[in-house]
Amino acid sequence: MARWTPERKRKLRIKTGFSLYYIIFLIFIYGPMIAMFILSFQGRRGGTSFPMRGWSLHWWKKLFEPSLVGDMQGAMGRSIILAIMVMIVIALFSTMLAMAFRKKFRFSNVLFYTILAGLMVPGILLSLGLAMVLRQLGISPNWYTSAFAVHVVWALPFGFLVMMAVFNRFDSSVEEAARDMGASEWVVFKEVTLPLITPGIVAAGLFGFTLSYDEFARTTLLSGEFNTLPLDINASMTQRIRPTLFALGTVSTLFSLVMIGLFLGIYTILYRRSH
Repeated sequence: MARWTPERKRKLRIKTGFSLYYIIFLIFIYGPMIAMFILSFQGRRGGTSFPMRGWSLHWWKKLFEPSLVGDMQGAMGRSIILAIMVMIVIALFSTMLAMAFRKKFRFSNVLFYTILAGLMVPGILLSLGLAMVLRQLGISPNWYTSAFAVHVVWALPFGFLVMMAVFNRFDSSVEEAARDMGASEWVVFKEVTLPLITPGIVAAGLFGFTLSYDEFARTTLLSGEFNTLPLDINASMTQRIRPTLFALGTVSTLFSLVMIGLFLGIYTILYRRSH
């Protein structure tokens, strides 16, 4: 039988500590989601807290009825469309920027930190500043113009960092080999570079989608007449909070998980093909 030496006891304490931290982390992350899912099935007279007062689909049916506060279905549709638009732009622009930084050029360091500086600007200040500029120019804000622009500014540094990490691990010798065989720059990019970096492009696009889908602060003053889903949820919370919000939150969370799973599946397939 193995003896409990001081070193073994120390390692056991460390493992136990990390295990407890991991369990607490999972509870904080998934506990509210599970509670929200369960409470969305409250009975007609149920509230927003336990204990449950019966079980029903009453509050789920309320999702498809007109709301006094906002159009939840329309808001969710706008959020999805906006997130897809941001995803496409982030995937494209972050790839172009990262490819440009593969070679040193004048003021490259300044440009690099200028891009990252967008992460340090408080979202509400960015939203307020752009709203004031648009007002001075006489331009009305809209979720598909001004909100779209500010979402791209917010998400671009994340996608850029993802693609920079991809190119830092990229073996450029395969490109050189293709050039030595007489391939043009376009053929090298299309047949060699693009297949190898496609998993990274998918990951950058996923960052853009998720950051845009649940963005609140940067959209507050720039969505115009029609709200996105986070703004509509916030507006609903100014009234009496009902389990309908839990049903909506469950739908939104499940949609996000499905999208993340889809992107991870695509990423895995593309990664295996490129390696």
